[in-house]
This record gives sequence, C-alpha cells and structure tokens, in this order.
Amino acid sequence: MISGAHVILYSQDAEADRAFIRDVLAFPGVDAGGGWLVFKLPPAEVAVHPTDGPPQHEFHLMCDDLDSQLGEFRSKGVEITRPVSEQRWGRLTAIRLPSGAELPLYEPLHPLAHGL
Repeated sequence: MISGAHVILYSQDAEADRAFIRDVLAFPGVDAGGGWLVFKLPPAEVAVHPTDGPPQHEFHLMCDDLDSQLGEFRSKGVEITRPVSEQRWGRLTAIRLPSGAELPLYEPLHPLAHGL
C-alpha cells in the first residue's frame, strides 16, 4: 500500500533552501543521516494535466488565505516574484527561494482532495 509521497526539489543552493524551508516555512523535519534534512509537508494532492509538450512536474504550496500568507512572507523579507493572478481554479503567485528558484503558491478555489 502507498503510504505517502516524497517530493524532491533540486537546488543550486540546497543548504540555503533547506534553511528557508525549516526557518521561514517552519516545516518540521528529520535528519535522514549526515545532515540531510527531509521535511514534513502539509496535506497534499496530485493532479494530472494534459500537455502537448514534454512531460514535466510542478510543485505548488497551497494556503487558505493568500493575502495573509503574503503579508507574513513580506514581514520575513521573502520576495514575492509574481503578482497575484486570478485563475479559474484559484489565486496564484510565487515566492523566491534563497537559491533563486521560484516556488509557486496558491489559494485554491476548487474542491480539495487532501482531506478525503
């Protein structure tokens, strides 16, 4: 039986991004050995979208109140990299990780599967 999902983010500054996940996002974690941190994620969902291009994967964080979350991030000095856009399925933006990578964030307007 499947017991969970493991998401991998590839980073050009893994230590800084790990510290961001630990200190700014405040995700608890464990040392998987040798200082290799693995973090607990909030409840998750997976969706499969059609594409005409090559297959790819995306990772988005979800929140209940995007405006409040962005205010909290701004107070911690986190860069918001995209203006909030209103989509059919939710309100979308992104934040900057210390490595320079973007991490999308959205407030879903669709029914949620993670509580099933």
